Order: sequence, then structure tokens, then C-alpha cells
Amino acid sequence: MQFTAKQISDFLNGAIEGDETSTVSELSKIEDGKKGTLCFLSNRKYENYIYSTHASVVIVGEDFVPSQPVTCTLVRVKDPYSAFSVLLEKYNEALNQYTEQTGIEQPSFVDPTAKIGKNVFIGAFSYISAGVEIGDNTKISQQVFIGQDSKIGEKCTFYPGVKIYNRSVIGSRVMIHGNTVIGSDGFGFAPQPDGTYSKIAQIGNVVIEDDVEIGANTAIDRATMGSTFIRKGVKLDNLIQIAHNVDVGENSVVAAQTGISGSSKVGEKSVIGGQVGIAGHLSLARGTQIGAQAGINFSTIEENKQWHGSPAQPLRDWMRASVLFKQLPGIVKRISNLEAEIKENANQKEFSTTPKQ
Repeated sequence: MQFTAKQISDFLNGAIEGDETSTVSELSKIEDGKKGTLCFLSNRKYENYIYSTHASVVIVGEDFVPSQPVTCTLVRVKDPYSAFSVLLEKYNEALNQYTEQTGIEQPSFVDPTAKIGKNVFIGAFSYISAGVEIGDNTKISQQVFIGQDSKIGEKCTFYPGVKIYNRSVIGSRVMIHGNTVIGSDGFGFAPQPDGTYSKIAQIGNVVIEDDVEIGANTAIDRATMGSTFIRKGVKLDNLIQIAHNVDVGENSVVAAQTGISGSSKVGEKSVIGGQVGIAGHLSLARGTQIGAQAGINFSTIEENKQWHGSPAQPLRDWMRASVLFKQLPGIVKRISNLEAEIKENANQKEFSTTPKQ
């Protein structure tokens, strides 16, 4: 695929500076730019690259003022990062082999009672169970399992190896990456007098609302009773564990290796860093921000507040504590020296007051 600077500018409603006939066929980072590539400049700390890059076209902000000559063609837009993101999405759609495919590849199994919408693609070795409903323009790639009575909306994309357990409900425009499991058993066991554990039946389901994206190798457990909810617009990274009856609020973002324990509720527009652990039966306020590797063992009520550390504490307190933590070895050494000095002074005083024989 090849585009001119003018075509790109027209698509982004931008303004051109330079050769509008310059052509590009690839996207790249500005520091790796070469002839025939398109890149962008948003963060000013990368400005020096625009004077040395070999990229043919660079997207910049309307307010960008170069301090040196620029050899590439510039396309000026209001928000370079967002504009480049749009182009990345279009480029990805063009590369995505599932975008235009329709029909059912063989071998695969689709139960006669399943309802399949228009322009749906089902890849080879997939299994569509009884009572499943799949909306129009949804793409199910290879080796996907969809359990009985599950409902899938329109324009969804499931990548290879996705497993959807029975009675799951998934909205429209949901993207689920490879080997993710939706609706596996919640972790529920009752301790017995003899020290063993008896499994508690998990009879609920998982509900994923519209415009959600879920990364690879993530597991979302079905509810013990009722539903586990992933609300509209949520973005989940790879390798995340969402336990039974959790409710993740709208437009929240969760980074990799985070675990959210059973029955906890995450407020809308929350941001959770990588490797965060959240205990069960908690409620996090709207807009809560949690730094990487934090441990949350309490509910929060203040909106848009930042928490760091384990156990977590407000950002400002955590920063102070971090400074003190780095000073601990020196503090311990000084205390040891003071104790030794006090002991020595005490011994000298005792010696000086002892009567002569």
C-alpha cells in the first residue's frame, strides 16, 4: 500500500508543508525513519530526530516551530499522537487477515441451533456450541471454543485459542486476544473439618460490555451467582486474573499481571498498573490510580486519587517513605554507632565512680 502526503493530509484534515507528492508505504518511529516511511513527532524530547530522520513524511502539531531545516514533508494536525493512532488502526485493519474474510472454514463445528449473523467468519478447528448467537461482521479465528448459550455481539474479533465458557454474554466491538479464557470457574472452596476443601459450584456467568479489549492469556472467572462484569470501554492487558463476581467499571485500564480478587468493584475510569494485587470484597472509587506492584487491601472513597506501594498508601506519603527507605542503612549504622558510644560512656562512668580498694 502506498499513499501520498496529500492523501494522508486530506484523511487527517491536516496542512502540508513540503512535497505533497512524497509517497509512503510503511509506518515507523521517527528515530528509525527511512525513505518511504511515515512517522510522527508528539513529544518534544524527540525533536532532534526530525532534523536527521530519513522519513518521507512526518506528522507534527500545528504549533511545531522547527529550529533547524527539515528535509521531510510535514503534515500539521491538532494532535499528532491521535492522528498517528488513527493511521495505525487503518494500517492494522489492512494487514488483518480476518477483516474481510467471511464464511466457515473446515474442519470446524457449528451446532445447528446456533444463530450466525451476516458476514461472520469462523476459522478452522473452532467449535460453536448449541444455542450460541453471533452478531453480524464478527470474526472468530482458528481454534476458538464458544460454549453453550453464549451471546456474542457485532464486529467482535476473537484471536486463535480463545475459550468462551457457557452462557457468557459479550457485547459489540469486543476484541479478545489469543488463549484468553472467559467464564472459567471462580476460585471457591469450602474448608472441611478434616482439612480438605469442598468445591463450591460456580453457577453464574461473565458479562463483557461493548468496546472492550482483552489481552492474551487473561482469565476472567464466572460468578459464583450472578455475573462477573467487565463494563463498557474497559481495556485489559495480557496475563490478568479477574476473579468471580468482580465488577470493572467503564473505561478502566488494567496493566499486565494484575490480579483482582473475588467480589471487588473497580470504579469507572480507574487506571491500574502492572502486577497490582487487589484483595477481595473491596470497592475502589471512580478514577482510582494504582502504581505498579501495589497491594490494595482496603476500599477507597476519594475519587481520582493515586496509590502506591504495598500495602498501598497515598502517592505523596509513599514518595516520602521511599526516600526514608533508601536512608535506612545509614540510619541503622548511625544508631549502632550511637549505641556503642553510649555503652562506652556508661562503662567509663562506672569505672570512674568505682571506689578504690
